[in-house]
Amino acid sequence: MTKQPFGKTAAGEAADLYTLANSSGMEASITTYGGAIVSLKTPDRTGRIADVVLGFNTLDGYLKSTFYPGALVGRYANRIAKGRFALNGVEYALACNNGANSLHGGIRGFDKAVWAARELPGDDAALELTYASADGEEGYPGELTVTAVYTLTRKNELRIDYSARTSKDTVVNLTNHSYFNLAGEGSGDILDHVARIYADRMTPVDAGLIPTGELRPVEGTPFDFRHPAAIGARIGQADEQLERGCGYDHNFVVNGAMGTLRDAARVVDPKTGRVLEVLTTEPGMQLYTANFLDGAAIGKSGKAYGRRSAFCLETQRFPDTPNHADFPTCILRAGGKFASTTVYRFSAE
Repeated sequence: MTKQPFGKTAAGEAADLYTLANSSGMEASITTYGGAIVSLKTPDRTGRIADVVLGFNTLDGYLKSTFYPGALVGRYANRIAKGRFALNGVEYALACNNGANSLHGGIRGFDKAVWAARELPGDDAALELTYASADGEEGYPGELTVTAVYTLTRKNELRIDYSARTSKDTVVNLTNHSYFNLAGEGSGDILDHVARIYADRMTPVDAGLIPTGELRPVEGTPFDFRHPAAIGARIGQADEQLERGCGYDHNFVVNGAMGTLRDAARVVDPKTGRVLEVLTTEPGMQLYTANFLDGAAIGKSGKAYGRRSAFCLETQRFPDTPNHADFPTCILRAGGKFASTTVYRFSAE
């Protein structure tokens, strides 16, 4: 593991960049600003190394970005309807930063915080990031102390172990918002990437992209990735859900028991043979096909990041869970512990 300065925020906070490497040629660079995965380099079927996540070479790019590239997102990832929820009979008001809704923790979510870093001993390179979110920050109750441990294993896995404790009952939903292109960042769209998602159901949304509460079977819909299919094969179909998301921007109900590390997705780039497998303990995973990137952001390789130039697989509690009592719980009680694990496993075929 190596460490280098990565710049300073407008408030003068210094951010660092840690680079983790293994003996198989895989390398992950993570900044303490927002816990963002800045680069993720992995070999293709011929051994050629490429960076497979969107991002920027300098901190300034992250300070200006509006699309959460690589970021550690919280206190509540995804959307909360109208920025409001009730807990223990008390209604809490959050900042609405996505139309009428609160998105990814509000105006200054965890993606905009500078996290404290510590290198962990062990056979695999591991970086621990910690952030203390004050009681009332962005409207959320309780002082929440969050830890995220990034481990790069010898099996070409980047593992993220999240944990959190709170001083008061609160709601928590943590994820990583990396944008993947297995052909290499800046190399065009990802519509020919072939995806399999281990989910029999998804959560349809209303016009504001808030779940209706239904758990809808994917069978017979453009959301059926139970068997491998190109991401672009059905993305343009006349479908109300696709039209509302301007493509895929939906939560899938991952098969299996919440709390058990299990397969969530497998994506293959047919050109390079790179494979990404996602495993998680979370009940849901958002597939987002970068529908709102417009080419304004210029990435690490000097190329514009355009529409559908990447995909996100955001492991999570379901969107708007605080307002849906029948969704898997997102409540963290005082004295309890939040724990979640997601693994990104890379290979080539």
